[in-house]
Amino acid sequence: MTHDHPDTPARAVSRPFGRVLTAMVTPFTADGSLDLDGAARLANHLVDEQGNDALVVNGTTGESPTTTDTEKERLIRAVVEAVGDRAKVVAGVGTNDTRHTIELAAAAEKAGAHGLLVVTPYYNKPPQSGLLRHFTAVADATGLPVMLYDIPHRAGVPIATETLVRLAEHPRIVAVKDAKGDLTATSWVTSRTSLAFYSGEDSLTLPALAVGTVGVVGTSTHFTGALTKQMIEAYDAGDNATALALHRRLLPLYTGIFRTQGVILVKAGLTAAGLPAGPVRPPLVDATDDEIAQLRADCAAADLEFPA
Repeated sequence: MTHDHPDTPARAVSRPFGRVLTAMVTPFTADGSLDLDGAARLANHLVDEQGNDALVVNGTTGESPTTTDTEKERLIRAVVEAVGDRAKVVAGVGTNDTRHTIELAAAAEKAGAHGLLVVTPYYNKPPQSGLLRHFTAVADATGLPVMLYDIPHRAGVPIATETLVRLAEHPRIVAVKDAKGDLTATSWVTSRTSLAFYSGEDSLTLPALAVGTVGVVGTSTHFTGALTKQMIEAYDAGDNATALALHRRLLPLYTGIFRTQGVILVKAGLTAAGLPAGPVRPPLVDATDDEIAQLRADCAAADLEFPA
């Protein structure tokens, strides 16, 4: 006999954006301008070679703080044209200004995005009532499904459990990129809502699955995407030993990619592999020789080839 708690409805596993998403870097040319051809090439690589079910463009890893609204829209169009027939394209549109976020959301929908990633408004630290109003207004503004992005160590404020439960009532708020690092909080929300939780921390992808998450929005998945997908599929199939072995194998890169800002090391690794990346834009700085050497060591520890 089973006893269902009134606040814990039975959940069917829903993956509105698949299992593995990469927060894609934005390729630039040597002079720092937008490289749309490179973006298309990189998107194809991530989908065809790294097994990504969806790509997030214009996220922080995509250097969204330093790209213009016009560049953001052009990037969405290029990536949708390249891979939109076989992968979903989720557009980062979050800012700390509700009006601007709604403008970006409308532009992303017009450009062909399949979904929106909306980060907690950062720096101005709104109260939970403000977060509720902000996310609801953005979700009301388009017909696209919305993934909330909960990252309190960057935004300065978490999306509280009760706020997430209330936001889950909105028909277009369907998922959360969870970078809170609090699996207890994640457990409460996944037990009380049908929100699809995606780990926002690469190293927590496997343990988070045990409390109800469905996948990852990753950074190291520029290089580990195919194996990360195998890990999730193994867990889903009940093969915990294989999933754990893959987790342990990939852990050096899951963590090592964040020795500095993830985009810095991802771009260094992509450049070494002959893939489109280019420089980062100020105030970020490109990887040093020592950082690239450490990235090479992290790849070796994960038994992944790093170009000489």
